[in-house]
Amino acid sequence: MSSDPKIHLAQLLGAALASVAPGCDADIRLERPRDPAHGDFASNLAMQLARVLKDNPRKIAERLVRELPVSPLVLKAEVAGAGFINFQLAPAAKTGVIRAALADGDDFGKGRPSGRKVQVEFVSANPTGPLHVGHGRGAAYGASLASLLAFAGDQVCREYYVNDAGRQMDILGVSTWLRYLDLFGERVPFPPNAYQGDYVRDMAAQIRDAHGDRYAHPAVAVLACAPAAPARREDGAYTPDEKERFEQHLDGLIAAAKDLLGEEWIYLHQHALTEQLADCREDLEGYGVHFDCWFSERSLYDTGMVARVVAELERRGHIYVQDGAKWFRSSAFGDEKDRVVQRDNGLHTYFASDIAYHMNKFERGFDRVIDIWGADHHGYIARVKGALRALDLDADRMEVALVQFVSLFRDGAKVSMSTRAGSYVTLRELRDEVGNDACRFFYLLRKQDQALDFDLTLAKSESNDNPVYYVQYAHARICSVIGQWDGNESDLAGADLAPLTSPHELGLCNRIQSFAEVIGQAAADFAPHALAFYLREVASDFHGWYNAERLLVDDEDTKRARLALAVAVRQVLRNGLRILGVSAPEAM
Repeated sequence: MSSDPKIHLAQLLGAALASVAPGCDADIRLERPRDPAHGDFASNLAMQLARVLKDNPRKIAERLVRELPVSPLVLKAEVAGAGFINFQLAPAAKTGVIRAALADGDDFGKGRPSGRKVQVEFVSANPTGPLHVGHGRGAAYGASLASLLAFAGDQVCREYYVNDAGRQMDILGVSTWLRYLDLFGERVPFPPNAYQGDYVRDMAAQIRDAHGDRYAHPAVAVLACAPAAPARREDGAYTPDEKERFEQHLDGLIAAAKDLLGEEWIYLHQHALTEQLADCREDLEGYGVHFDCWFSERSLYDTGMVARVVAELERRGHIYVQDGAKWFRSSAFGDEKDRVVQRDNGLHTYFASDIAYHMNKFERGFDRVIDIWGADHHGYIARVKGALRALDLDADRMEVALVQFVSLFRDGAKVSMSTRAGSYVTLRELRDEVGNDACRFFYLLRKQDQALDFDLTLAKSESNDNPVYYVQYAHARICSVIGQWDGNESDLAGADLAPLTSPHELGLCNRIQSFAEVIGQAAADFAPHALAFYLREVASDFHGWYNAERLLVDDEDTKRARLALAVAVRQVLRNGLRILGVSAPEAM
């Protein structure tokens, strides 16, 4: 039988089942009770059999316990409650995990290769300005989920979808141009719906320094090409009609830039894109978030894939024409209404390129595609999946995780953020203030689809109330103890573990033993926060043990056994923190 306690117990229950109910095929499940007093594992097998055997679950449980083969790994098996079977493991069954942790090292807890090709697409922010704290949460979640899936056994591709085509990039380009004109005294009133941040002025200055007044045109010529804008309001409280007129004015300024600059518009547009994309890459790399692929939206147009997808939907009868535009019958596939894929001017919509992008994912052979979107994109799920079904693709292979918003608090007061005015808190500013480790860990302290209050004061504190400090301190503490020992760490693999008998020690062994289970379940649930919680529990168990019992005792066998357990705990902390993108310091 297996030496893995959970597998071993399942095998014992299987043998008992064959005796009590020959030929009955039941799903044998074992769970860890929340209360250690209820044992190390519990099974509801008897309750599953009650209907088949037409008997009381408790009586069935008693029969199953009587038929359990004798095992040196099981100290006690007893019936509890309405028919649960609770198992208490022998100490040797618990301490055996220490040898596995020491032997497997960085691979401890790793799942077997699944053979699945999985793509995780995350962040994918328009390269129109610095990343903000909301993007930071999506980046922390996406990177941790990708690492979690890879550790669990999947082949994972981390991808960033670069929105380098369409109106938002045009707005960034014209915003930069207007700031550039201002440097030469050509003052065109800056639209409130253009990009406002200082980074736009910086890009304008770069162009001036490199090319002088090459792209300068009289303000009167620029304004002549654009519809009149409404009067500016100090409070920014515009009516819907005024907002629409500002949009028309901005579109007119974009048209003016393209008309007056001609081919030189391409340079301005590309300069803005290159600068912001480079800033985004640098910010994410500094944050410890790496991508295997940066996929260009523009490439979907250049290769004709957007046009091909629309033509295929039309061929299948899912497109109709109304007012000169082409509409996808999205409502037939669960969406609230139909969607335009090609406007009456012949230009394709963002939705058309989104369909093409997801079809491209499938054509690249991914078995599973995971999109991580902001919560405000919830409505996109039905329409994108509907388009995949319309193309006769398996939409169930596409899964979406929504990331909720972040609020920053300092000393109990909420920090004001405004993306519209260009004065939002950037990810870089947050990283500078609290550090990467606190950023990554704090973002994962709540499930991603729940709003998060980020406590800046707590994140910077060096106290046990700070969860990342608490977990990292456990790792550093173990390193300190090992550093004080005059032995060879590699010799601990052969330590006699019999001296480990206290509740603290056996509880820690149980906690370490559940690491692989936590990894598997967190990966299945797309829940890296579950791993963060688990690491806090490991740290709590270790600190409790450390404060209750000395590790470097005089008795050599006890000392070696306790140090072996400490190194196993350190390995679990190190492996878990690495998945979450958090460092494991050896000194603090």
